[in-house]
Amino acid sequence: MNDLNGYDVEDLSVGMTATFSKTITEADIVLFAGVSGDGNAIHTNEEFAQGTMFKGRIAHGFLTASVISAAVANKLPGPGAVYLDQRLSFKAPVRPGDTVHATVRVKEVMPERGRVLLETTCMVKGVVVIDGEALIKVGSSAKRQAKAAAGAAAVTG
Repeated sequence: MNDLNGYDVEDLSVGMTATFSKTITEADIVLFAGVSGDGNAIHTNEEFAQGTMFKGRIAHGFLTASVISAAVANKLPGPGAVYLDQRLSFKAPVRPGDTVHATVRVKEVMPERGRVLLETTCMVKGVVVIDGEALIKVGSSAKRQAKAAAGAAAVTG
């Protein structure tokens, strides 16, 4: 573990999983529209959205996907992790009031590069709404120890 209680590459193994859950609120949708600039009426106008294939408003896809980011940042690998890449496939809509359960699962560990490949899945009421993969950079306790030892040797030498 690193100083922030996030996993180092040495701590990770294939199959490890973690889940972060969040209920998408009206406020989340309104704030996301403002922050992102995405004011698409499918997200913000119920009357318009009623006439679409969704028969009502839906949350922004990237608002839903942000729950994956929370799982990565807070759970696995946790604090100190840095996103490098994310592939997403949107499978079903998320509506205001839905609770999104984002699960990340370690698919591959690349210790020499300090990277981990995660399967990423978001579910609502047992239905997959997003799936994909994320490539994450993580720290290394071995590299920190080697750096500390080299620093100590330089001071005493």
